[in-house]
Amino acid sequence: MNRESKSGPGPIWRPSAVAVARSHLRSFAELVRAAGGPAAWDGHRLDYDLLHRWSVDHPEAFWPLVWRYCGVIAGERPGPDPWDAAVVGLDRMAPPDPDLGPLWFPGARLNFAENLLRFSDDREALVSWDESGARSRMTYASLTEAVRRVAAALREHGIGPGDRVAGFLPNIPEAVIAMLATASLGAIWSSCSPDFGVKGVIDRFGQIEPRLLFTADGYRYAGKVIDSLERVGAIVSQLASIERVVVVPWLGPEPGLGGVPRAVLWREFMGSGPGAARHESRVTSHESPVTATHSPFPISQSPLPRFPFDHPLFIMYSSGTTGLPKCMVHGAGGTLLQHLKEHQLHTDLRREDRIFYFTTCGWMMWNWLVSALATGATVVLYDGAPLGPNPAVLWDMAQAEGITVFGTSAKYIAAAEKAGLEPARTHDLRALRTILSTGSPLAPPGFDYVYEKVSRDVCLSSISGGTDIISCFALGNPAGPVWRGELQCRGLGMAVDVFGDDGRPVRGEPGELVCTKPFPSMPVSFWNDPDGAKYRAAYFDYYPGVWRHGDWAELTGHGGMIITGRSDATLNPGGVRIGTAEIYRQVEQLPEIVESLVIGQEIGDAHDRDVRIVLFVRLREGLTLDDALRERIRRQVRDNTSPHHVPKVIVQVSDIPRTISGKITEMAVRDVVHGRPVKNTDALANPDALRFFADLPELKT
Repeated sequence: MNRESKSGPGPIWRPSAVAVARSHLRSFAELVRAAGGPAAWDGHRLDYDLLHRWSVDHPEAFWPLVWRYCGVIAGERPGPDPWDAAVVGLDRMAPPDPDLGPLWFPGARLNFAENLLRFSDDREALVSWDESGARSRMTYASLTEAVRRVAAALREHGIGPGDRVAGFLPNIPEAVIAMLATASLGAIWSSCSPDFGVKGVIDRFGQIEPRLLFTADGYRYAGKVIDSLERVGAIVSQLASIERVVVVPWLGPEPGLGGVPRAVLWREFMGSGPGAARHESRVTSHESPVTATHSPFPISQSPLPRFPFDHPLFIMYSSGTTGLPKCMVHGAGGTLLQHLKEHQLHTDLRREDRIFYFTTCGWMMWNWLVSALATGATVVLYDGAPLGPNPAVLWDMAQAEGITVFGTSAKYIAAAEKAGLEPARTHDLRALRTILSTGSPLAPPGFDYVYEKVSRDVCLSSISGGTDIISCFALGNPAGPVWRGELQCRGLGMAVDVFGDDGRPVRGEPGELVCTKPFPSMPVSFWNDPDGAKYRAAYFDYYPGVWRHGDWAELTGHGGMIITGRSDATLNPGGVRIGTAEIYRQVEQLPEIVESLVIGQEIGDAHDRDVRIVLFVRLREGLTLDDALRERIRRQVRDNTSPHHVPKVIVQVSDIPRTISGKITEMAVRDVVHGRPVKNTDALANPDALRFFADLPELKT
C-alpha cells in the first residue's frame, strides 16, 4: 500500500504488489492472453485500460471468458465449440421490434438458484444483525435446506415459471430464502421495502399481479417498532391476484396474522407446523413457457429446471416520482454474469470473504449483495437504521464479524463524519480491505474521511450504475489506484462513454453518461410494454441506438470517472451547465449543514429567461441561517468551484423530501417551486416536507 497526501498530485491509495499479483483481475488477464487476447499483465503491472478496451471491442470473446472464469453452472450450449454464438445481434441495441434485440448465449440453459447454492456445506452463508442486537447465522447447508422446503411449498401452491412472487420484507434471511426458492422454480421475484406506504406498494405490485406475497409482522427502525400487517391487509384487499400471504414472525416468536386474509405463518407454509404446505386456495395449473433441461441439484430430490439465459428473474422499479414506476424485467443469466464479474473481477471477492452492504430489499444493491452467494462468500445482512440507536452499530458489526468488504452509501459516509465517528481509533478493522460506496456521488471529502478516520489501507471504490441495469457502469479496480473524488474505472465489457448534446464523445468536460454497445444485464423487457415503446423511450430516444443513462459525468485523464449528478437535475445559469453534485460537495463540508438540496429556478419572461441557483439547507439542531453563514456558504462554493456555481438564494428548511429509497428528490421540489403538480407523492418517504417549498417569499423576488 502506498498512500499519498490528499493535497498531492498522485493517487491517495495504491494496492500492494502482492495484492495485485494475487488478484482475480491478474488471473483473468492471464486467461485472456492465453485465449489470444492482449497481454494486459506483464508480470509486474496490470494494464487495466488495455484490458478494458479489448473487453468492449470483443464482447463475443470477453463474456464467454467471464462465464468460464467465474464457473457459471449451465446446461448445453450451441455449436461444436461450447463458446460459439455468445451473442447474436450486437448491432441491434435498440431495435424497433423487441424480439430482434441482442440475444446472449442463445443455447444456454441455467438456473439462478442453482448457481447461488453451488456450495452446500457448513460454512456460513448468511449472518444477520438488527439494530436491537439480535443476531442469527445460517450455513450453506441450512440455507439450501430452507430453500428446498420453501420451493416445495411454492410448487405445492402451483407456482411455476413466469408466475410473480412478491416480498414486502425487511432485510432478513427469510427474504433471501424466499427469493431463491422463487428463482429455483423459474418464477419471478419482486420486492419492496416494508417502509413503503400502501399506495406505493399497489403502484408497483398492482402492475405485475403477484400470486403470492411474503411479508413480516413488522420491523425496527431508529429504536421504533413498526407494524406491517395493517398495511399488508390493505394491500391484499386491493390486489385480487394475491392467493396466499406468508407471514414471517420477525418481531416475536408468536405473532398473530393481523386479520390479513389468506395468510399463513412462515413455519406452517414450510410444512413444519399445523397446516403444512398444503392449504385451501385457488391453485392453477401452470406449464413452463420454455423447453427446460434438467440436471441434479442439491435443493431437490428431483432435478431442477434450467431455463434460457434471458428467462425473467427479477422485476425492479424506477423511483416513480414522475408517474407510475417503470417495471424493469431482468433476466437470470445477465444478472448472474454481471454480478459474478463485478464481485470477482472488480471487488476481488473470494470464498473466505465476508461481504456487507447497507441496503433494503427495495434497492437493487440487495439483489447485488445476495448474488455474492455464487462466489461462496458469507453475506452479512443488517436491518435497521444505520446510525441508531447506536451510531457505531455498523462498525461494531464490521469488527465482530470480520467484514472484509463493507458497502454503504455516500450519504452514510458523510453522516458518519458529521457524527464524529472514528472507526480507525475505536474499532479493530484489520480484516477490512474494501469499502464500496454508491447511491450518490462520493465527494472528495468523503475519500479523506475514509482514509483518515476509517482505514489507511483500504480500496475505496465509489461505484455507479442503477436499477435499470441491476449492476454498474463504473466501479472498482482492486489492482489499480484510488484517486480522490473519482470512480476508479469503467466496468469491463461496458462500452461507457460521455457524449455532448451533438452525440459525440467529449473529453475534459462533463456530458451525458452513455453506453454504446449492448451488455448482458440490459433489461429483457419492461412489464406490460409489448412493443418495447416504453423501453426505447427510457434509454434510446435521446441518442438513437445508444443507451443514455441520465447521469452527468466526466472521464478523467487516468481512466477514472467523476459523476456530478443526474443530468435531468443539471443547472443552466447563464447558459453554463452545472452538475448539482459539484455544489453539494462544497456545501456539505461546512459543519453547520446536515444536508442540502439544490434546484434551478426559472426567472424572467419569455424574452429574457434565465435560471438562478437556489440552495435549501437543513442545519444542525439549534442553528439558524443568518447572513454570515450565507456568506460562508457562497465563499466555500465560489473558492472551490466557480462564480457560476454560487447560489443566488439560500433558504433554511426543517426537512428535505426524499424517495423511499433515501435519495433526495430535486425534481419534486423544482415542480413545487414552479407551481407544477408533483405527479406521485406516494413515491416519497416524507411527502409532507414538500409543503414548505410552496410560495416561499424568498423565491418571489
